[in-house]
Amino acid sequence: MDFTAILKHWYSVKKRNLPWRLTKTPYLVWLSEIILQQTQVNQGLPYYEKISAKYPTVYDLANAKEQEVLKLWQGLGYYSRARNLHFTAIYIVENLKGEFPTSYQDLIKLKGIGDYTASAIASICNDEPCAVLDGNVFRVLSRYFGINTPINSSEGKKEFKILAQSLIPKSDIGDYNQAIMEFGAKQCKPKSPNCIVCPLNNSCKALQTKKVAYLPIKLKKLKVRVRYINFLVFISNDKKTILEKREGKGIWQGLFQFPFLETKKSYNENEISRLLEFNYKEFTLYNTKDIVHKLSHQHLHSKFWIIYLDDLDNKGIDFSEIRNYPVPILISNFIENFNF
Repeated sequence: MDFTAILKHWYSVKKRNLPWRLTKTPYLVWLSEIILQQTQVNQGLPYYEKISAKYPTVYDLANAKEQEVLKLWQGLGYYSRARNLHFTAIYIVENLKGEFPTSYQDLIKLKGIGDYTASAIASICNDEPCAVLDGNVFRVLSRYFGINTPINSSEGKKEFKILAQSLIPKSDIGDYNQAIMEFGAKQCKPKSPNCIVCPLNNSCKALQTKKVAYLPIKLKKLKVRVRYINFLVFISNDKKTILEKREGKGIWQGLFQFPFLETKKSYNENEISRLLEFNYKEFTLYNTKDIVHKLSHQHLHSKFWIIYLDDLDNKGIDFSEIRNYPVPILISNFIENFNF
């Protein structure tokens, strides 16, 4: 058997039983693909189940409030995905009469859908000959064909796309695309893959040249920015606190957080007290050691300062309501641990 046939056979035997593989409904396939971007299946699966249950059709998602969608998405990260998901659902309902596109050319026009997602939906739902390229596919192709071109370079993306497209079978294209992605996730893993049992081991260039651990090659990322964030957790006598909605662009756009002060380094109690330009009864530091929250482009070194006041001049929200707001996972973890 050739490369494509081997993968399809392997998939027929080894594939995981996942709910989005039981349907070719474009809306549900799209939902699964957006959730699984930058996300492992075991983490994304419960989100797919609860979001598809809450919003079983594109109409249900379009009729939801953005804040409700963000709350369901809470903890999954990359919140722009949730905002784009909601925006696109509204667009499809209002401009496409609720008819979800299935062709690559129509899908690629939608907000939040790039080449990979458009190719996946078009091939799975419409059997359109569109090759998918995600991290798993890059890894399989790079190792099997012994390609040293960096996968995140312009040259690499073009080279791998041409190769991937040349391997597309004449039929069952959706199954093949899912097969090569599943193979990368389960067999040709990033670290320590079990090459002895691999059905492609007789012809894998990386295995033959002892470059399995070396491939694929990625260009180094830009330097990660380090930020020092001091969250101000106000506590009033009548059991209220303050949450602010993040406006403008940013990964936490539309989410809520405690007010904060950003400093150039990790501040102690005396240094923070000089920055507090309001009257308070007392304040204390919740975490003596910075909580480091790692994002793709920045690391947040966070401290939570508990500030006690008499009242919040009608600006606060009741402790009982705090869990109703969509917040970043960093804030969510604090809320649960602090136990308002």
